[in-house]
Amino acid sequence: MMNTTPVLEVRNLTRIHGRGCDLCRTSTGDAAGTNTCPHCGSVVAIADVSFDLWPGEILGLMGESGSGKSSVVRLLHLDDRPTAGTARFQEAPGFSHDLAAIDEAVARRLRDTRFGMVHQNPHLGLNFGVSAGGNIAERLLCAGERSYAAIRALAGGLLVRTEIPRHRMDHQPGAFSGGMQQRLQIARAIAPSPGLLFLDEVTTGLDLSVQARILDLILELQRELGAAMIVVSHDLGVIRLLAQRTLVLRHGRVVEAGLTDQILEDPQHPYTQQLVGAAL
Repeated sequence: MMNTTPVLEVRNLTRIHGRGCDLCRTSTGDAAGTNTCPHCGSVVAIADVSFDLWPGEILGLMGESGSGKSSVVRLLHLDDRPTAGTARFQEAPGFSHDLAAIDEAVARRLRDTRFGMVHQNPHLGLNFGVSAGGNIAERLLCAGERSYAAIRALAGGLLVRTEIPRHRMDHQPGAFSGGMQQRLQIARAIAPSPGLLFLDEVTTGLDLSVQARILDLILELQRELGAAMIVVSHDLGVIRLLAQRTLVLRHGRVVEAGLTDQILEDPQHPYTQQLVGAAL
């Protein structure tokens, strides 16, 4: 790779909900079969998660509901703060942040300009009180754009790029289909040309034909933008299509990690074998 520094360096990232105790980590996880501490009742959402994410790479997070996938994304997108561990984000060559230690002002700037998030539920990622173009304009304004004409032109271009007719720019998101709402979320997310995109179950609940168009769009944008992405999904087909490498999570722990094709074709962990077998 041309850039030999990871976009993200995550080490021992941990999030415990509750008061926590000295036995939380040893009493939970894959071997224990639970992420709830039997001693203090705290929930270990994730523990000791470590990985690197490289420029232009798509990393998959796979596992059933409650495995910790979305908790990882919430921490990295700065919607939550870790109990322990570090996550270093390279904003520019030679300039990085420990996401676990930054103040709220820097966190807000990174969310507004360097990160993009696409949620499973469009109501979490869109402002339904403004137009489609207004949703994109909000991101562009946060990124420092002040020209009304430039914002209209950029918003129109992004809508077309995500297969939304330009004449729908002034329509409310509530008038859009589920697939169009997801595409609008993507347009909003990429508006400031972020270096890191998070995609959290973006095709769940959509018709198969709509899913295929969304996935094709994500791959096209990744090639054009060169942004690193983290894709969260319980759908092995989505992971296989999008991700070069994959982490498999269970009860808040990474139980298997490696090249996606290798994991899906020759899973080593019994849990991964179960997931792959259930999808056949």
